[in-house]
Amino acid sequence: MTHQLKSVWDNYPEFFTNDFNSIEAPVVENFIAEMFSLGEFYYYVLNVSDGTISNIHPKILAMHGLPNFPTQLHEIIDLIHPDDVSFVVAAENATLIKMREIGFQYQMQLKSSYCFRMKVADGEYELFHHQALHIARNEAGQLLQAINIHTNINHLTKENNYIVTVSGVAGRSDFHQIQLKPIHQDRVFQEKLTRREIEILRLVIKGFSSNEIAKQLFLSAYTVKTHRKNIHKKTFTKNNVELIKKSLEWGYV
Repeated sequence: MTHQLKSVWDNYPEFFTNDFNSIEAPVVENFIAEMFSLGEFYYYVLNVSDGTISNIHPKILAMHGLPNFPTQLHEIIDLIHPDDVSFVVAAENATLIKMREIGFQYQMQLKSSYCFRMKVADGEYELFHHQALHIARNEAGQLLQAINIHTNINHLTKENNYIVTVSGVAGRSDFHQIQLKPIHQDRVFQEKLTRREIEILRLVIKGFSSNEIAKQLFLSAYTVKTHRKNIHKKTFTKNNVELIKKSLEWGYV
């Protein structure tokens, strides 16, 4: 069954294929390290050509109050708040435009993320953080599979920033933000983080200490701590809890 994103994907024939390809199921855990999980989450593998989903984390049932595992992408989209679906379509298009600018050959080293509301078990809608990582392509370079992870962040923020973030993984340091709706007032005077500060921020959010970050980035612990102080100053935060909340609101994850 078709879904709302199909019309977007069809505009990028060099990137997507409608030909079904049967490929081996991935080991999802191998890719989760590239993702942020700031609350209760689940994941699934999307088979792009036919819109089927597999390898679904069991938490999806309890989080959304589902009696059975979904088998098609349209069942996931049906959980999105009706007022947010048009944004999701626009976000997917913005993601693909940016990936085309960077080069589709790097698609498996890029992660996209943005937020939208989804229906939860009690019938209410709560804010979720969506992350997508491309994990398989055919010989022509067309996408075959992606892993999507959905994290409930309603306990951190209820405000959608309408920012699409495309960032590098697996050795790439890309970081691009696309604002799809008018900027929120508290970001008008925002002092932007440097590329190094963003790199450190994302490691902080993943739970790494200053010493661990220093080893990963070949920096001194003192330098990392100085960067962390500057990050808190620029984001108007006093601790990591506030920093995580602000990072979500400002589209840094």
